[in-house]
Amino acid sequence: MTAAKGFVVPAGGGKHHASPTPGRFFDLKLFGRETGDSIMLFEETLPPGTRSLYHLHHESDEVAWVIAGEMTFKIGDEVTVGGPGTCAFMPRTVPHAWKNTGSDTARVVFLYTPALAGGYIEEMSELPPGPMSAEEQRRLCQQYRWEILGPNPL
Repeated sequence: MTAAKGFVVPAGGGKHHASPTPGRFFDLKLFGRETGDSIMLFEETLPPGTRSLYHLHHESDEVAWVIAGEMTFKIGDEVTVGGPGTCAFMPRTVPHAWKNTGSDTARVVFLYTPALAGGYIEEMSELPPGPMSAEEQRRLCQQYRWEILGPNPL
């Protein structure tokens, strides 16, 4: 890992990426390549009912901090519901999933450390608009050490 130079991402800065899901988007703020691969951070806007894949990361821990809305997290065997201010830690190799179970749009800040797993989101933001192919998803999972375990159980 190389040393990173400090910097500030101003309000509205970073990279905006619209998901194929209406109303869902990502605001990428800190890229792994900018932080010496230490962390990757983004804010995601999630309409009600939006859910993650049921997955794990082999080489990165994940943190989710709820800014607005209500999110349900499944981490290992534990299920927890939380609103604004809730912070979830999802250790590497532990299966996890989340879902916006509230009636309003949620906003969540996600952080990966080290940044490797965040490369999936970074590269996804570079793909052409539209749904990702199964082949592309397999490639990203292999490259960024994600493992998809099945449908979201929430």
